[in-house]
Amino acid sequence: MTDTVALSVAPAESRHRSATRIFQGAFVFNACLTIFWLYAVARNDGSAFAHGYRVDGAAMLRVFLGITFFYVIWGFIWWGVKRLLLRHFVGFTKDEIRESFSSRMRHPYELGPLLAKYSERRIRITDMIGRRGRFITLAAAGFFYLYLQISRQQNSNFATGFLQDNLFDAVVTSWVYLAFYYADGLVAALFYGAQSRVMDGVLARANNLLITTLWSLFKFVMIPIGARLAEVFPKQEFAAVFAMIWGSYIATDACSEIFGSLLGKQRIRVWGVGDVNRKSIAGTVAGFLAALVLCVWVVMSQHLGGAWLGLAVAIAISNSLLELYSPRGTDDFLMATANALICLAFGIWLR
Repeated sequence: MTDTVALSVAPAESRHRSATRIFQGAFVFNACLTIFWLYAVARNDGSAFAHGYRVDGAAMLRVFLGITFFYVIWGFIWWGVKRLLLRHFVGFTKDEIRESFSSRMRHPYELGPLLAKYSERRIRITDMIGRRGRFITLAAAGFFYLYLQISRQQNSNFATGFLQDNLFDAVVTSWVYLAFYYADGLVAALFYGAQSRVMDGVLARANNLLITTLWSLFKFVMIPIGARLAEVFPKQEFAAVFAMIWGSYIATDACSEIFGSLLGKQRIRVWGVGDVNRKSIAGTVAGFLAALVLCVWVVMSQHLGGAWLGLAVAIAISNSLLELYSPRGTDDFLMATANALICLAFGIWLR
C-alpha cells in the first residue's frame, strides 16, 4: 500500500495553458528588463542600476563560468543523483524517468497513475533532494563566503556593485532558461531536471521558470532598495543586513522543504503553480526556527544591540508566514523582498 492521498488537479488542457502563459509572461518581462538594463548601461546617467558598470570581458567570463559550473556541471551531478533516486528509491521505470526529465508539455503527463504505483512520500523526498541538493549546497557556501567578505572588507560599494553584477547575471540566465523551456534532451534536463518536481506534473518547468523570473525581478528591485539601505546603515552593519535578507530566506526556504518532505504530513493545501500544492506544519516550524537561529547567531556574532534581536524575530516570522501562505512559485521573491523592506524600515527607525 502506498501513502498516496486524494489527487485533484485541473484538466490537462488548462494546465498546459497555464504553462504557456507563464512562459509568455516571463518572456515579456525579461525582454523589458533587458531593454531597460541595456538603456541604463548605454546611457550611464548616474542611476543606481548601471552607474559605472561595464560589460567587459571579465563580466562576461564570470557569467559564462557561473552558468557552466552551476547549471551544466553542477546540474549534471544532481540530474544524475535524481535519476538514481527515481530508479532505485522510488522504483520508476526507464521510460518514466525519461518522461520526468522531459518538458512534459509535448505528451500527456498525469500524476494519478504514478501515485497509484509508487509512494508519494518517496517521490516528494526525491524531488526535495534534487532541488535542495543542487541549490542549498552552493547557496550556503556562497552566502557564508560573501558574509565573511563583507564582514572583513566593509566595502561601502558592496550595496550597489554586488547588486549590479547580480542583475547582469539574472538577465543572461533568464534568457537561457527561456531557451530550454520547451526542449527535451540532456542539456535541457541539466538546467531543469533537478529543479523540476515530479509532484508538479505538467507545471514543473512553469514553477521553475516563475521562480527564476521573480528572482530576476528581486535583483532588479533590490538595486534602489540596496542603495537606500547603504544610506541608513553604516558599513560595519552591512554583513548583518545581508544575512537578514539573503541568509534567512535561504534557511527558511531550504529547511521548510527538507523537514516538510522528511517529517511533515502534507495536509495544508495552498494555491500555486503545480499539479499538487500542499505544505506541512513541520516544514513551517522548521523554516521559522532555521531563520531565527541564523539571525540570532548573526546578531550575537556581530555584537549588535538588543533591537537587532527584535529584527531577527520579525524576519523569522515574516519568512515563515510568507513561505506558508504565498502562492507556490512566488515565496522566494516575497520572502526576500519583505526581508529587505523590513530591514530598511528598521534602519530608518534605528537612526
